[in-house]
Amino acid sequence: MRLVSLAVFASILAVGPALAQAPQVEKNVSMAMAMAILQGAVDQCTKDGYKVSVVIVDKGGNVAASIRGDGTNPHTMEFARLKAYTARTFRIASGEIANRFKQDPAYFAVHVPNAAPSQGALPIKIGEEVIGAVGVSGAPGGDKDEACAKAGIDKVADQLK
Repeated sequence: MRLVSLAVFASILAVGPALAQAPQVEKNVSMAMAMAILQGAVDQCTKDGYKVSVVIVDKGGNVAASIRGDGTNPHTMEFARLKAYTARTFRIASGEIANRFKQDPAYFAVHVPNAAPSQGALPIKIGEEVIGAVGVSGAPGGDKDEACAKAGIDKVADQLK
């Protein structure tokens, strides 16, 4: 019996590497890209006279980079993160989620924790693949936050092809 067990164990060891999967290769937001998007968003909002916080999340929804602008209100950093997380999770602008929320608020409250159905974040895409998102908070209106987020993404548009 012991010899049979040893033979089974040896065969598993021999087959194991053949069944192993190759490493996963995926596109994601790099540190340099995150910093360029941050700078583009902050530059646009500063030019427009807005004090904002900006958060970039990566493909997994984790914070890749963030900055709290001078003179911003305390909530702006967390709100920018939640907006970015929402845009990443749903793969569309957080403003679109705000429209859907108006139609079915219970869905978001029950099924999607940490969703912020508020305009001001955009997904970062290569083609149709979402590799992250940028969220902005602090401008006087979500449309202005979103314009700054777009300016950040536009700064790296040549890298998103």
